[in-house]
Amino acid sequence: MCGIVGYVGPQPALEVVVDGLARLEYRGYDSAGIAVLTDGRLATEKRAGKLANLRAALEHNPRTADGIGIGHTRWATHGAPTDTNAHPHVDNDNRVAVIHNGIIENFASLRLELEERGCKFTSETDTEVAAHLLAEELKQQDGDLAAAMRSVCRRLEGAFTLVAMFANDPELVVAARRNSPLVVGRGQGENFLASDVAAFIAHTRDAIELGQDQVVELRADSVTITDYDGRPVKVREYHVDWDASAAEKGGYEYFMLKEIVEQPQAVADTLLGRVAVDGTLTLDEMRLAPSELRDIEKIVIIACGTSYHAGLIAKYAIEHWCRVPCEVEVASEFRYRDPILNRQTLVIAISQSGESMDTLMAVRYAREQRARVLAICNVNGSTIPRESDGVLYTHAGPEVGVAATKTFLTQLVACYLVGLYLAQVRTVKFGDEINAVIEQLANMPEQVKKVLSTVDPVRELARSLGEADTVLFLGRHVGYPVALEGALKLKELAYMHAEAFAAGELKHGPIALIENGLPVVVVVPSREGRGVLHDKIVSNIQEIRARGARTIVIAEEGDETVRPFADELIEIPAVPTLLQPIVSTVPLQVFACELALAKGNDVDQPRNLAKSVTVE
Repeated sequence: MCGIVGYVGPQPALEVVVDGLARLEYRGYDSAGIAVLTDGRLATEKRAGKLANLRAALEHNPRTADGIGIGHTRWATHGAPTDTNAHPHVDNDNRVAVIHNGIIENFASLRLELEERGCKFTSETDTEVAAHLLAEELKQQDGDLAAAMRSVCRRLEGAFTLVAMFANDPELVVAARRNSPLVVGRGQGENFLASDVAAFIAHTRDAIELGQDQVVELRADSVTITDYDGRPVKVREYHVDWDASAAEKGGYEYFMLKEIVEQPQAVADTLLGRVAVDGTLTLDEMRLAPSELRDIEKIVIIACGTSYHAGLIAKYAIEHWCRVPCEVEVASEFRYRDPILNRQTLVIAISQSGESMDTLMAVRYAREQRARVLAICNVNGSTIPRESDGVLYTHAGPEVGVAATKTFLTQLVACYLVGLYLAQVRTVKFGDEINAVIEQLANMPEQVKKVLSTVDPVRELARSLGEADTVLFLGRHVGYPVALEGALKLKELAYMHAEAFAAGELKHGPIALIENGLPVVVVVPSREGRGVLHDKIVSNIQEIRARGARTIVIAEEGDETVRPFADELIEIPAVPTLLQPIVSTVPLQVFACELALAKGNDVDQPRNLAKSVTVE
């Protein structure tokens, strides 16, 4: 989730842009850069690492700037976080500068086309394609940057925000968006662009939200917005009521609240660009050849915490779709039990940060045993992906809250993609079967949105349990790992005793814990997909309710068979059984977050916890 800033006006552009980038640092990034005009000439500076590195470079090489500039904090997707790959990117004549948020899906074919016409590329990024395309199109459009931008955007596929400057037009910044945020800030004799109002909140609180597939021309005294065909569009202007610190969180009190709401987009971003023109899955970051994957005889998933729960769910999907034995291991225990690995073993390492030491050491052990290793990770260029044979990035964007929310859902989606890809290369499923699941996955962002629109009763329920000492969770099939994740969230955020059990184990001991008024959350499987398990868990609900439990039931909409036995019923959309965790987890996130807030806890920074565990 890159940070974007643009400015046109009477103030020193360099100062405005760099200060705007500083207010976007919370978004997470691995490099930063700026472009300004100095006496009509385009000047850029960019550095990998924190914004302090860019500031130091600018101090070492001071420059004046005209009243126009753009800036960027990059969260790497295509290409490692280096000075060269940092934005802005320029054309071969150093007349056009471009910054970019998102992914250009067809960049590879466009790059090949440009190289055949003589363009020289200096970076590994998809963004540089846009700079060269704009330079070419400007020649066709008589130097009209907005017309060139509209023409280029019609050729691009994927999700993106593009912002560009042209040295020949020193009073204009042009930007475009598709499925990626961009906001205009309207000032007095000056105007701003940003991916978040936090970047310009110190200068103006009057904003315009750009719609889908729109282009904005920004001058000091005017803002012109059109669609990709050049037609004027109706825009929504609004006034920002937040202060600067609140705006950094998008108006939410806590990052976790914001990140829960971001989950539909995060899931969509994880799926973006994974299907080729011929309908087959293409995981271009995989680096493991199909022939290698066809040799696999066993899969071992290693992970910690929330990522471990994603692995438990992945086991159900991978074994069902691929018919390959799959084990799931806590990474911290893995190498100490002398596991049996060989060249026919695929180890899948799941880590949000890519720096979790337990998982990293397990990866190194697996490599020593000659196993093939595939990383599922959210942070480009981190250690675990670098030391693995292949990687699948989740593209969830930075997650500031310590307790994982959107990164868990995107890990699930990434695991499903790996399972389907293995089924494809091993030819154990037909193409139409795989495509059917891909279509179901593509529908999941809307289903998550639907859940988020109906969680107010969950918040009220959580507040009513503010004085509870213990909450138990039950689940079957993929609902069991969901129950484990729900219990973990309560431990992390509410600092309370919470345990999860496989519902079939209830009578083998845990039922002794049931007492009058004890809250028990039950995740009910689909009636359609797992009818037998559904009936069994309904019996479990009856058993605990008869012993005084307060039953909190998560079930599909229209499942009337559970209603008589649920003291509290939380309904979720009916989706395929293996995909149900994507929707059933969301109410548990909201539940834990709201219960923690009721106790007065800081949900972004829970006590004793860190976002990335870098020691064993």
